[in-house]
Amino acid sequence: MAKIVAGTWVEIEQIILTPAERAPTLPEDTKKVPYVLNAAGFLLADAELGAPARIRTLIGRELEGTLKAVNPSYTHSFGAVVPELLTIGLKEAA
Repeated sequence: MAKIVAGTWVEIEQIILTPAERAPTLPEDTKKVPYVLNAAGFLLADAELGAPARIRTLIGRELEGTLKAVNPSYTHSFGAVVPELLTIGLKEAA
């Protein structure tokens, strides 16, 4: 694997709670998976994808986890356009 150099913007995954540590009141399908944190920051030391890594976030927190991505991007959206909402606020009060 290729080495990722320190200072690169990366994303790590940190397991916060294992399935055994999760609350017993959770739904069964939720209890079966770990509770994870995905965080982005600057790599503090050279590392490889899939290996342990330490980062410094934009607000200065240092976190450790498994290196998952290099130069991660945002892939979320607010969904499809709802035509009925497009004119809200445009009509003059009668």
